[in-house]
Amino acid sequence: MLSLVLQLAVLGVALAAAALILISFVAFITATKMPHLRQYEEEKFFLNARGQKETLPSIWDSPTKQLSVVVPSYNEEKRLPVMMDEALGYLEERQKYGSDKVRVITLVKNRGKGGAIRMGIFSSRGEKILMADADGATKFPDVEKLEKGLNDLQPWPDQMAIACGSRAHLEKESIAQRSYFRTLLMYGFHFLVWFLCVKGIRDTQCGFKLLTREAASRTFSSLHIERWAFDVELLYIAQFFKIPIAEIAVNWTEIEGSKLVPFWSWLQMGKDLLFIRLRYLTGAWRLEQTRKMN
Repeated sequence: MLSLVLQLAVLGVALAAAALILISFVAFITATKMPHLRQYEEEKFFLNARGQKETLPSIWDSPTKQLSVVVPSYNEEKRLPVMMDEALGYLEERQKYGSDKVRVITLVKNRGKGGAIRMGIFSSRGEKILMADADGATKFPDVEKLEKGLNDLQPWPDQMAIACGSRAHLEKESIAQRSYFRTLLMYGFHFLVWFLCVKGIRDTQCGFKLLTREAASRTFSSLHIERWAFDVELLYIAQFFKIPIAEIAVNWTEIEGSKLVPFWSWLQMGKDLLFIRLRYLTGAWRLEQTRKMN
């Protein structure tokens, strides 16, 4: 009996190893070396207040503003106006901005959330760059918390630092409102993030993140994932380059209209997490120095 159990255990380990080798092989051969950092001609311009085309700046230019805010939007006609009203109201109380305070970059094709944010960041003018979701789930004045968290990380190595908004302090409350199945998915995802990619950050997926210009340039120019799991790779890259990261508790409210389908989206993100780890581990993806866009 003991011999049979031992044989089954050995067989199980062998099958698991074979499956891991097969998945690693698939991850390796399906990996693209680096995404093309390319703008279509139509994406190089924005319309100014007079309705005239102006050329967008580049992340590699010197900054001309203190803060840029990048808001990815896809079919957000209902939620975006509320968020923009709050954001602009807050920012105008802090400092009066000129007529070019809002610039719309229309992408030729859907690049995913991560791809859209990257295009916005590569056209930013700010010394610091804030990522914010179009749903307005995080109250915009909480940017002050991120700014303090960023300043507390000084001195910044090579002027690079990141402050991540976090909803981890709200976890108990959210569990009480979720089904057991969604709670299980959440814990499973958090475990995979910790085990495969990012250590020390409890909430990688909050869309409220503040980066120095240099940190944004370094991380987003190395990013492969352009869909929902891009946050995890972003922080994986930051930790690889030893960019200091602060996790800051922010106010957050559930807003209806999310495009995430709980089971399938989390399954896709789980696959992305595994492939992120395996592709870097096998050398299919390598982290390089900052590259300029074609």
